[in-house]
Amino acid sequence: MITSRSPMRLSSPVWHYVAMGMDAVLITVCALASFRWHFGNNEQAPLLARYSLLVLAAIVMMFGFSRSINRSWRGATLLDMLKPVLTSWFYCLAVIIAWLYLSKTSSDVSRLWFGTWVLSSLGSMCIARVLIYAALRWLRSKGYNFKMILIVGTGPISDAAQKAVLDAPWSGLKVQAVAAPESVAAHVNATDGRPPEEVWLCLPLGDKAGIETSLKALRHSTANIRMVPDWFALKLMNHGVSEMVGLHLLDLSTSPMTGMTHLVKTVQDIVLAALILLLISPLMLLIALAVKLTSPGPVLFKQLRHGWNGESIAVHKFRSMVVHREANIQVTQATRNDARITPLGAFLRRTSLDELPQFFNVLQGRMSIVGPRPHAVQHNEHYKELVPGYMRRHKVKPGITGWAQINGFRGETDTLYKMEQRVTYDLFYIEHISLGFDLKIIFITMFKGFTHRNAH
Repeated sequence: MITSRSPMRLSSPVWHYVAMGMDAVLITVCALASFRWHFGNNEQAPLLARYSLLVLAAIVMMFGFSRSINRSWRGATLLDMLKPVLTSWFYCLAVIIAWLYLSKTSSDVSRLWFGTWVLSSLGSMCIARVLIYAALRWLRSKGYNFKMILIVGTGPISDAAQKAVLDAPWSGLKVQAVAAPESVAAHVNATDGRPPEEVWLCLPLGDKAGIETSLKALRHSTANIRMVPDWFALKLMNHGVSEMVGLHLLDLSTSPMTGMTHLVKTVQDIVLAALILLLISPLMLLIALAVKLTSPGPVLFKQLRHGWNGESIAVHKFRSMVVHREANIQVTQATRNDARITPLGAFLRRTSLDELPQFFNVLQGRMSIVGPRPHAVQHNEHYKELVPGYMRRHKVKPGITGWAQINGFRGETDTLYKMEQRVTYDLFYIEHISLGFDLKIIFITMFKGFTHRNAH
């Protein structure tokens, strides 16, 4: 076993600058190769100088992103390593393209050269990291380049941490020892072996004495000290922190629809809903006419549902059933081969075209394009006592499409499990709400969200 740490270990800051230099070389080489491939060996010094400014600008901006691109990826996946490269390169190109447009010099740059340079540079930087990732995995299979972890504490949290490390041999992490809080000092100060680089406190948050004892023993240690909370604590820490009357409060159940998030989502909904309604208005007129001609009754169906903060709202749909009245104001979910559904209604429900009038609900500010699907008030009353966190779905505006729907949890909820899964996906969306997440859901909906075997 290695008992000392080399000053040139892979976690050394030196490798950070080596990686920065590698990216700069790859971007430059790809630019030159693209230039020679497109223009040949003809002398075009002024043109090459102009292109060199773009290359230099890209390299400088990539240096600015270097802390997120070239940080230690120990314990992360290959995709985690590649994502910052893709994102940073995208931002660099966006700035360069904007600059070319604003300076009215975009016509001076060959699109073929630019496209070849962009793709080859991105490809080479990603390939280099794949090779580095593979090399590190090979080194670790030979017993090199490991970080030693001292796990403090016993019990379920400690067992889970040990299992996670054991199940990820590619991570470059090894459990050196498991110790009680009072034994931490002996392990950290041992002179007959390699000191731990990581110390994970696997103690309950209520174990104040154990945490204080451990931290006191580690006060002179240069190891990374991390806390591994239990699952309940982890779920709590996933929430934000608010400050009121001088107190810092942990947000356990609050609406994310505040400040900039609310503004961006409102603008997004109004712009997209108006544009979509403009595009689909001919289709909606045809559907309205078809509904009117194929069965007696109104074109639109209105149902009372809960909206943002539990407010009652009327949600509109194209009528897909024969006109009927249920006893005791019940709302019976539609089932497969439901006799109440008209032939045209079956098609509308299967293709989700019956939902199109809800874009008017979006323009009214009562719904959003993306959000948890609104349920009938009677269904809310039934499920709120059965599914934990069910009413937290109403911390945001209900949506026409949502994270649960594109993951297959739509249509009839004939089992409690289906509703629990739908709520799980809805709460995940609420906790991770963002413009990018909304656009991703809208994009996926266009390809897989309109039709589904559960839609009936």
